[in-house]
Amino acid sequence: MKSLILASATLVATAASADTPQLVVYTYDSFVSEWGPGPAVEAAFEATCDCDLKFVGAGDGAALLARIKLEGERSDADIVLGLDTNLTAAAKETGLFAPMSVTAEYALPIEWKDTHFAPYDWGYFAFVHNADADVPSNLKALGESDVKIVIQDPRSSTPGLGLLMWVKAAYADEAPAIWESLSDNIVTVTKGWSEAYGLFLEGEADMVLSYTTSPAYHLIAENDDSKAAALFDEGHYMQVEVAGKLAASDQPELADQFLQFMVSDAFQSVIPTTNWMYPAVTPSEGLPQGFETLVSPEKSLLLPEEEAASIRAEALDEWRAALSQ
Repeated sequence: MKSLILASATLVATAASADTPQLVVYTYDSFVSEWGPGPAVEAAFEATCDCDLKFVGAGDGAALLARIKLEGERSDADIVLGLDTNLTAAAKETGLFAPMSVTAEYALPIEWKDTHFAPYDWGYFAFVHNADADVPSNLKALGESDVKIVIQDPRSSTPGLGLLMWVKAAYADEAPAIWESLSDNIVTVTKGWSEAYGLFLEGEADMVLSYTTSPAYHLIAENDDSKAAALFDEGHYMQVEVAGKLAASDQPELADQFLQFMVSDAFQSVIPTTNWMYPAVTPSEGLPQGFETLVSPEKSLLLPEEEAASIRAEALDEWRAALSQ
């Protein structure tokens, strides 16, 4: 009798599991880490959707698009979360993303009109360093200095690609010369952000490509004010991170529900102290104490998505040429 009861319970549980819709979200590894937004977002959304939300880490941000292009319409993903405006034009060109409609009062420095992607956070790229260090005041001065840096690969990482756009936006035709100058400063190029930041914390470099918001982590989570972001006088390149729905999703309504949830207070309030970025929609309680200490660039740089897409190959060639010498 006991075995029959157990067998019956197993069948009931299996049937219930089969009836529970699953939403698969591809994102970058740090998002799904135990200290990232993933666990809290998963719990909050599942409390509202009667579904199974499954995050799948797929390397760093720029690697997401490469994976989706490889998998095509056969992809298990319903949503891709972690692209940015340097990649959205290329993502639309694949034809793999569906239009969507998200209603929100965005707190972005730019007007948002995209009908295929919704933003969930934003920030400025910056080089993070020890607060007591004497650091250069711009990218050109950095290349002329002896400061050692760690950066990310622009082919797999959105910060790495953001640095390419930063150099292009700030220096245009001088970009090859800037990269040639910076090549001697680069200790190594990592596949993703986590590896690069870890090397910096281990003392392998003087500065690491990250965000103006990164010191907030050390201040708030570790009560450590020993890290700072260098403020560069040529301006800082902005990143707006987005999510989009795949046209081949077998859960299109659930995907729409998640995208709308993404701009809700339950999601946005998690972003500042887990993803350590500015939320796309201001949480009801505002930003956490400590964010007011962050540097604020006087000049903001951001290329339109079409221009970013059109110069990406050229910028990559310039980067590769400089680093191969």
